[in-house]
Amino acid sequence: MLNRPEHPLEARDSFHGARTFTSNRGLELEEPLIFEIGRPETTGVDLDEPEPFESRLGVLERHSPIGLPGLSEPEAVRHYVRLSQKNYSIDAGLYPLGSCTMKHNPRLNEAMARLPGFADIHPLQPQSTVPGALELIGEVARWLMTLTGMPAIAMSPKAGAHGEACGMMAIKSAIAAKGEASTRKIVLVPESAHGTNPASATLIGFDVRPVPAGPDGRVDLQAFRALLGPEVAAIMLTNPNTCGLFESDIVEIADAMHAVGAYFYCDGANFNAIVGKARPGDLGVDAMHINLHKTFSTPHGGGGPGAGPVVLSRRLAPFAPAPFLRQEEGGLRLVEHTRDDSQSFGRMTAFHGQMGMFVRALSYMASHGADGLRQASEDAVLSANYIRASLNDLMSQPFGDAPCMHEVLFDDAWLKPTGLTTLDFAKAMIDEGYHPMTIYFPLVAHGAMLIEPTESESKASLDLFIATLRDLAQAALRGETERFIGAPIHAPRRRLDETRAARNPVLKWTKPAPK
Repeated sequence: MLNRPEHPLEARDSFHGARTFTSNRGLELEEPLIFEIGRPETTGVDLDEPEPFESRLGVLERHSPIGLPGLSEPEAVRHYVRLSQKNYSIDAGLYPLGSCTMKHNPRLNEAMARLPGFADIHPLQPQSTVPGALELIGEVARWLMTLTGMPAIAMSPKAGAHGEACGMMAIKSAIAAKGEASTRKIVLVPESAHGTNPASATLIGFDVRPVPAGPDGRVDLQAFRALLGPEVAAIMLTNPNTCGLFESDIVEIADAMHAVGAYFYCDGANFNAIVGKARPGDLGVDAMHINLHKTFSTPHGGGGPGAGPVVLSRRLAPFAPAPFLRQEEGGLRLVEHTRDDSQSFGRMTAFHGQMGMFVRALSYMASHGADGLRQASEDAVLSANYIRASLNDLMSQPFGDAPCMHEVLFDDAWLKPTGLTTLDFAKAMIDEGYHPMTIYFPLVAHGAMLIEPTESESKASLDLFIATLRDLAQAALRGETERFIGAPIHAPRRRLDETRAARNPVLKWTKPAPK
């Protein structure tokens, strides 16, 4: 057994005997909470006392001071700049999170999204004043339908999980239109799918049945076929899956689903691996959401809603939600209300989508072109396989040393003799200046370590990352446990007691006693 501290240090002032009066370390500045440095009587903005007025808040009117701390303008700027310096980002270094593509967001895209004609429009403007915006949305839709080989698309979903809900609602409406709503209640979800898939299916009112993975990390075809029947509504399959593997039996799976009258939902979060190489529509997919932030370089959230467009097959196109674009004489029209005789499942969201995300995505598509998008996929897969081949003599893979797609999966079998855990290894990466990879997911691999380098990284960047992981792995195998236990050692904060934090969360700041 390793000797682990019961309560790891939360601050680093007391280790290595290196204390400073301010707790600062050179240019790495300690920053207290704003409640600890702010003062309620201080503000960086001068506000005049209001003229006498009659409040209309009724019982909601506040009768005591709000108590929020105030800062002068220099203090406010310094506070948030210091906090930003503690945050890891793709602009600071390689972000190896698997299944959550963290690629570089080209600054050209940001410049395009800030053009006044796009940045200053309002969703409630008359359609006659925004024909350019509608045309841009239509062009993004055309690119996405072309790249996926699908005939229809819903642009309004705001994120991946929102897109999953959209696709499953279309499937549910299609089932109801056939008069099978009372019988088709089951959605099959492979163990290698994203975790939001079963949640989305359950939210829509379906019952979820898991499909086990085979020895190769892909859907177990025999187990899958045993689950088929007239009560099955759909399958939600991630491809490439979260083991970083392409589901090579996807066409056979799609044919089997269609043969029993069911639908094929594909989670498109990993589309970054196959853009320009394979079209989901050609593989038998009926619905698939596309995370614009993962595949087409729009930021994760972008300071507001993201974008998760959903492409639909001809079987599901009539059930697409409003609002949607329609080509009419004189140009595009945004159809905001459906007729009573429409098969659309209704309105998915108040407005058409997140305009800033569409601008960024089209900028990325247009600047790369079809050949550039295909090369991005090829480079993402090449980068992941380069890491796989460079580490597989030290770190174990749960499904053998087979080529992967855009992410490579390791497990903790190689760590067993050391007494260390996946968490220990991941925390030690922080000391080396790297955000850890995705750990303990997917669940089909024990102690999973899922690495996705994306196509954004140069060979020099990958070589340094690989050398760092090799050094850590060799240190672990040599028994240098002090490098891992309690890590990170050099970060502004030490390792937290995560179990204690989850079971006894402190949700309110209490002013500490004066020293």
